Amino acid sequence: MPHIIIKLYPGRSEQQKTQLAAEIAKDVVAIAGCQDKSVSVAFEEVAPEEWVEKVYKPNILAHPQRLYKIPGYDLFKK
Repeated sequence: MPHIIIKLYPGRSEQQKTQLAAEIAKDVVAIAGCQDKSVSVAFEEVAPEEWVEKVYKPNILAHPQRLYKIPGYDLFKK
C-alpha cells in the first residue's frame, strides 16, 4: 500500500500534478511490484519561506537515513 507524499513549492498546474502522480504511480507499480489500485499520491504545497521549517529540517536534516536521493542543496551553507 504505497502512499507517496510530494512536497513542493506552489505553482504547478493541476494538469502537471495529475501527470506527475500518474507517472510516479506507474513507476511504483513497475518497480515495487504492487497493483495500481494500491498506490496513492498526494501533493503538499509548501511556500518557499516555510520550506526550511516545514520540510528541510524535519524531513531532510532530521532523517538522513531515510533519504535515497539526497538533495543537491544545503540551505545552511553560504
